[in-house]
Amino acid sequence: MFTGIIEEVGRLKSLDGGRIEIICAEILSDIKIGDSISTNGICLTVVDFGENYFAADVMPETFRKTSLEELQRGGIVNLERAMKLGDRFGGHIVSGHIDGVGKILSIRPEGNALLIDVAAENFLLRQIAPKGSVALDGISLTVVDSSVGNFSVSMIPHTREVTNFKVKRAGSPVNIETDVLAKYVDRLINFKTAPELTKDFLSANGFF
Repeated sequence: MFTGIIEEVGRLKSLDGGRIEIICAEILSDIKIGDSISTNGICLTVVDFGENYFAADVMPETFRKTSLEELQRGGIVNLERAMKLGDRFGGHIVSGHIDGVGKILSIRPEGNALLIDVAAENFLLRQIAPKGSVALDGISLTVVDSSVGNFSVSMIPHTREVTNFKVKRAGSPVNIETDVLAKYVDRLINFKTAPELTKDFLSANGFF
């Protein structure tokens, strides 16, 4: 479990098949095999580490659901260690399970902040509400507005400077994780099943 508050940016050392290696520094201070590291919002499990890097295995489903394959060698990634019980909770509940990939439409100044418009599929937008929370590449952000085909978030300049958003432009992909509560509400409201079919299936499999 993460909070969406980025600890440092690392750099892609290699992405070879199902193995990724990330160059980093700060998060190595107490790293161990089996730790969870949010990498551009993706929860990865540490399987190896060295003086200046950690390695993780990446499942095919992760490649399908994220923008990971678009990363180039040397590209920067947002990193956050899993939260500890008792830590300050500065962002929101972030699981590291990416729901889909969006595309930045624009980044423009608005007062002392930046307004970022992101295109996303409607199944994601159902779970993104104004003044709610969303994680973009693992960054906890507040939704400003949401409409058909896109939503917007606001970001202070500091956040842009200490994350991979300092290199993001219009057209850049972003990993989107919607709020966990919104996922379950959406599931409860929209889940449909055929009652008789379900009953027959349960009966045939000895449940009653």
